[in-house]
Amino acid sequence: MDISTTLATTAAFVGLTALAAWRGARPPDLLKGPRMIPWRTIMVTGAAGALMLLVHLASLLGLHHDR
Repeated sequence: MDISTTLATTAAFVGLTALAAWRGARPPDLLKGPRMIPWRTIMVTGAAGALMLLVHLASLLGLHHDR
């Protein structure tokens, strides 16, 4: 992937993580029943995806970690 695609995908993952964090932090509404979407799992998955894309972006920008 090139830099523009990586930045756009990273922004999408960060947005998904923020939305899931907001939705997961809301108190449950017992009148509506249980939550059917696991927002905290989506938040953790989105954060992991964003982290992987940030590492990819650093690699694209020339930051290499050689042992």
